[in-house]
Amino acid sequence: MFDYESLRIIWWGILVFLICGFAVMDGMDFGIAMLLPFLGKTDDERRVMLNTVGPTWEGSQTWLVTLGGITFGAWSIVYAVLFSGVYSGLLLLLFALFLRPVGFDYRSKLDNTSWRSFWDWGLFVGGAVPAIVLSLAAGNLMVGLPFELDADMRSTYTGGLLDLFQLFPLICVLVGVTLCILHGSVYLHWKTEGVIAQRAQKVIGLSSFLFVALFLLAGVWVMLGLEGYQVTSLIDTTITAHPLHKTVEKSTGLWLANYGNYPLLILAPLVAIVSALLTPIFTAKHHSATAFVLSSLAMIGAIVTAGGSMFPFVLPSSLSITSSLTIWDASASYYTMKMLLAATIVFMPIVLAYTTWVYRIMRGKVTVEQVQANQHTMY
Repeated sequence: MFDYESLRIIWWGILVFLICGFAVMDGMDFGIAMLLPFLGKTDDERRVMLNTVGPTWEGSQTWLVTLGGITFGAWSIVYAVLFSGVYSGLLLLLFALFLRPVGFDYRSKLDNTSWRSFWDWGLFVGGAVPAIVLSLAAGNLMVGLPFELDADMRSTYTGGLLDLFQLFPLICVLVGVTLCILHGSVYLHWKTEGVIAQRAQKVIGLSSFLFVALFLLAGVWVMLGLEGYQVTSLIDTTITAHPLHKTVEKSTGLWLANYGNYPLLILAPLVAIVSALLTPIFTAKHHSATAFVLSSLAMIGAIVTAGGSMFPFVLPSSLSITSSLTIWDASASYYTMKMLLAATIVFMPIVLAYTTWVYRIMRGKVTVEQVQANQHTMY
């Protein structure tokens, strides 16, 4: 069986995998929701857009629930500090997500233009706000959150919701939103035809360029203007370590140190950039499935770039750098991680197989004719 150090690395990998899975599966839903009021010019066109993700959006959202549960089980200290510190941001995220099931289920119940327009914008909010909040959270993780741990591991958080809106996190918001729009428009182009697909293709070209430009801007900022973190003391990775029993250095450019320690990590930003640039090319050639894989790789590459840059940090502290949490001192016990891994090995393949089966069953394009013929069974 795996030793404690290996388990911690494996669970860090699972955490990154779940984040990537959520971003790929629900990112396209967020992107389509943000495009809904703009690409759908008629009610039927908007219903077509909604039904491209109608059979799968609920399953995609469960990735976020799984991510929260895994964080609670495998990284309980991180869960406690993060969810108590940015509680207002979490509530904002949840209330925005509440608009999605209501919007999907009730939008087309009444044949009323004002009613449907209201829920179209509600779905827009339900897609835009989560994309913004989660991207803002990612940016603030790299900046560091203002918390401090005492000797009894009690966390004191001194920031507020407005303190999260710093310049670098705002750049990350633009990166995240454009990436969701790119991913959503690629899926929309794949699942539709006619004018909707044509409009989506235009969005793909623009969002691809914007994402690459903003991603490079964020990279330059990390290199020249953002202070990173580095553990400067020895940590015994084979035992349960105390978060305060380490020394941490904070300096500009330290988030790039891992690219020297792990040269293969450079593939992550390269994959993100190259995949995003190739996506409009394959879309124009009508290789929609390939374009979707490429936009997914762009999403994964961007996330792995951030996670790999921060490794082994999970939750850096800008208030007390010694309180920063790493995979070595913020993980659950060896027994807990071993039991969770056993359950994951059993159930994760089932979830992935079921998800693959659902998308296979629901393959094919959604058309205006289908929506008009199924007024009461489709969204």
